[in-house]
Amino acid sequence: MLPLYLERLTLLDLKNRAEQLLELQKECRICPHECLAKRHDGVRGDCNSTDEIIVSSIASHFGEEPPLVGTNGSGTIFFTNCNLSCEFCQNYDISHSGVGSIITTEQLSLAMLKLQNQGCHNINLVTPTHFTPQIVAALSNAIEHGLEIPLVYNCGGYESLDVIRALDGIVDIYMPDIKFLIPDLAKRYCNAPDYPEVVREVIHEMQRQAGDLVTDENGIARRGLVIRHLVMPSLAENTREVLSFIRHEISQDAFVNIMAQYHPCYQALEYQEIARRPTMKEYAEAVEYARKLGLTRAEGH
Repeated sequence: MLPLYLERLTLLDLKNRAEQLLELQKECRICPHECLAKRHDGVRGDCNSTDEIIVSSIASHFGEEPPLVGTNGSGTIFFTNCNLSCEFCQNYDISHSGVGSIITTEQLSLAMLKLQNQGCHNINLVTPTHFTPQIVAALSNAIEHGLEIPLVYNCGGYESLDVIRALDGIVDIYMPDIKFLIPDLAKRYCNAPDYPEVVREVIHEMQRQAGDLVTDENGIARRGLVIRHLVMPSLAENTREVLSFIRHEISQDAFVNIMAQYHPCYQALEYQEIARRPTMKEYAEAVEYARKLGLTRAEGH
């Protein structure tokens, strides 16, 4: 199975998509904030970024979901900054403090090729939202020089529907978080009260494009949707909302990673209800609820 960008699109198609996305970034409407920052002129948007690509790390990674990691690892590119302001962010040094280095579009394309040459099973773009135009531009150059492994869009779920539609035929594997489906929680912890509405529409579109996760004969992910949900303390109702949404509106066979690794980071200690790890009981109840719903590919990690 070829990556979608080779199967469905020409290099001209990709360059046209990059130009379309770059136009959205001039007065920035790349994410639902639509902050209108003139990022090409050096103005920082709500994501704290101009149009210069900033990356914190590039490496083969073995801590992702097993279908992504396989035997040789997932080729992760961690982008600096974020379009969400999560009070509990576990990568706050990267997402909030701006740790990273500026690279060019050409350097980004070379990084993709290097990861492929190391044997990685995919190119895993971590927190890519605010640099999507630059990523698509780099992808064109990488393809011209032989890139041929799947592209993973690993995001927080707060995406522009127009941008996700522009990625149709480019992204093989969408891997969004679904953080909150209760608006008060999204406002309190992410300063994004519209997050539930946004993420619902976005997940529907990702599922329409990619479908349920497809793996090859070795169990390596080739195409599809992988959904993550982080179990947080005291928020069982939200977790049930998320799992019910996936089961009833997306797919019974959706690949869902119910994550257990929450611990209070960044500003989380200022919120008493999330200033602790979830208990084993809270996590076990989340997994059991997924089973009761009939989510056949819900897994705990």
